[in-house]
Amino acid sequence: MNRAIQTALCTIALAQFLKIPLAKRKTKKWDWSLFFETGGMPSSHSAGVASLATYVALKRGVQSIDFALATIFGLIVMYDAQGVRHQAGELAIRVNELTEEIEKIKGAPDDGKLDRKEELLRERLGHQPIEVIGGAFLGIVTGGLSYVISRWKRSL
Repeated sequence: MNRAIQTALCTIALAQFLKIPLAKRKTKKWDWSLFFETGGMPSSHSAGVASLATYVALKRGVQSIDFALATIFGLIVMYDAQGVRHQAGELAIRVNELTEEIEKIKGAPDDGKLDRKEELLRERLGHQPIEVIGGAFLGIVTGGLSYVISRWKRSL
């Protein structure tokens, strides 16, 4: 596998892992399922595409078509992560609240059905702008670090 892809995939995994201790600071609980969740700090989408664009910029130069493609692709992904996907998450919250209200209005007994995760829409889909920025910063650092390490290995 080429180094650029390895860099992006490792950065995505690192961003997903970092969500766990960052969430623990807020909730005081370890939640390992966050590794497989979307949303949260840092954005793994942003981290992955930023690391790819950074690595490509350092390896091929900012004048290359490779860098142009990685950058435009990355900007679209980051916009989508904090724009469309965030709005979809907000919509899911409202739909879940509306579903619970309808059940209360109907006077139906609380059978716990709405308490089960699989009965509700997923609410954590997108990112706040700060989460996208945090992911992009992580990606720039890891992309640069990957490039430096690859150059250092070649010089040995």
